[in-house]
Amino acid sequence: MHPVVAAVTDRIRERSRSLRESYLTDIAEAAAEGPVRTGLSCTNLAHDYASATDDEKLILRSSVRAANIGIVTAYNDVLSAHAPYRHYPEQIKQALAEQGHVAQVASGVPAMCDGVTQGQSGMEMSLFSRDVIALSTAVALSHQVFDGALMLGICDKIVPGLLMAALRFGHLPCVFVPSGPMHSGISNQDKAKVRQAYARGDVDDEELLKSEMGSYHSEGTCTFYGTANSNQMLMEIMGLQLPGSSFVPPGGNLRRLLTAEATSVVTRITALEAGYLPIGQMIDERSMVNAMVGLLATGGSTNHSIHLVAIARMAGILIDWQDMADLSEVVPLLTRMYPNGSADVNAFHEAGGMPFLIRELLDEGMLHGDVRTILGEGLQQWCQMPYEDDKGQLAWKAVAAESGDLTVLAPAHAPFLREGGMKLVSGNLGRAMMKVSAVPDDRWVIEAPAKVFTDQQQVLDAYRAGDLNQDVIVVVKGQGPRANGMPELHQLTPALTNLQEQGYRVALVTDGRLSGASGKVPAAIHLCPEALTDGPVHAVRDGDMICLDGHKGLLQVITPGFEQRLTEEVRAPLDVSASRKGNGRELFQGFRMLAGPADQGAISLGWE
Repeated sequence: MHPVVAAVTDRIRERSRSLRESYLTDIAEAAAEGPVRTGLSCTNLAHDYASATDDEKLILRSSVRAANIGIVTAYNDVLSAHAPYRHYPEQIKQALAEQGHVAQVASGVPAMCDGVTQGQSGMEMSLFSRDVIALSTAVALSHQVFDGALMLGICDKIVPGLLMAALRFGHLPCVFVPSGPMHSGISNQDKAKVRQAYARGDVDDEELLKSEMGSYHSEGTCTFYGTANSNQMLMEIMGLQLPGSSFVPPGGNLRRLLTAEATSVVTRITALEAGYLPIGQMIDERSMVNAMVGLLATGGSTNHSIHLVAIARMAGILIDWQDMADLSEVVPLLTRMYPNGSADVNAFHEAGGMPFLIRELLDEGMLHGDVRTILGEGLQQWCQMPYEDDKGQLAWKAVAAESGDLTVLAPAHAPFLREGGMKLVSGNLGRAMMKVSAVPDDRWVIEAPAKVFTDQQQVLDAYRAGDLNQDVIVVVKGQGPRANGMPELHQLTPALTNLQEQGYRVALVTDGRLSGASGKVPAAIHLCPEALTDGPVHAVRDGDMICLDGHKGLLQVITPGFEQRLTEEVRAPLDVSASRKGNGRELFQGFRMLAGPADQGAISLGWE
């Protein structure tokens, strides 16, 4: 084990000791009761069995070894990645029936598409949808009639929300079931060029829509390496998803075989079997460190600097951005996927994908290989790629010794970068995360005057007016969790990229988020404390000189007198009234009021 990885793990374990012990005690007490449904009243059980088929009723009533598996599905056909889930419940029920078990759809959970809501008012509910999904999953599992759960979810806030709730029902085993990415469309580089041309006004809506539909064109996950595909990487490297299953495309027989195998796996680890392994015992400090290492080694979505903190907290584990920063100093960057390169996740999978990545990180001592997984002890099993054998059965084979494409997937001895893809930057503005995996090295340090805005439309208006044609650090404040739900500011990427390509030194500083697909422009995001709580960013004025230094981890206003301004200036309250109503936002006022800071997971559940 690499000494830094070991040290970070020990630090997290010690920091979490009391909370983790309390958590494990809670789930042990829940497990000691045995399957709760065996103690339910006849009336309770009759309601549960009422809609089951006669065969399912017979199994549930007569077999003490039969498992009832709850399916929590995020199916809808607004999300292309979730559209394949339409048929999963019946596939799962059939597969389980053949083994003498039963499945019930416990609940559907909401699942919004960030791609649809980017730049719109719905994006202000996106982060909170994670916690709504966690609450919805808790409602589903609260029926207490299930011996295990299968989670059907892929995209941005859905997987974190499902996992947060699953960990609060930590006495139950849980398996995540993916559906895979769509086939590759137009190249991500071509898509980005059209977006930049549109931002300059060189192409019209029709041309832009044609380009976008050439990229997002069918069922399956969007193929760039954003938050959705980072989710899939995380579930696999944490041992919650079958080996090599994340990026197998939907629709084919291999995908159906993997889904059937996932249903079988969950029945083998329920409390009805000798191999009982509840998710709360399976996921521990080592699992969370593996997740952070995977995120850094792949240049994954910065959104997970928030989500992983929240997920860990649900398992009684306390992780901090400093843990990620320390790991980033030693974890090598082994992938180049858009926006960190030109390839997509299909090319990554073909080159060796997750099995190759996990093997390389294990060999370098970057991962805890002795973690528990849905297949039992050890992560070595995740160094295999699934395939359909000549009898039409699911099989696994060891991943190739060499990468199938060195421009996409590198061996650990020759990484793309010797350090990971994220940096923690801090100073007199607070703490923020900086994704550097796609930023050229000569852009890691930007010193320039500030231009201050309170929403991204103001930035775009200033860009179109030519007011940003200079070296500039664009400051967008009032975008934190308590202000307006911390929306992604993805619409800024093409305009700021254009300025950068014109030769200007450009950076972004914000208490909001960027899309998981952003990265070319240096950006300090998730800034804490946020402006609404009178964070220092609220005191920044146009013309203040700011230094953003990814090498030294600095985010600093260097204008003389700024610190004195922080203590003496009385600042007008930030006006966030525009985010308080319309499009359902008024229903989320309670979430905004309860939301914690981004570096503590931005949790809005009011739970301790």
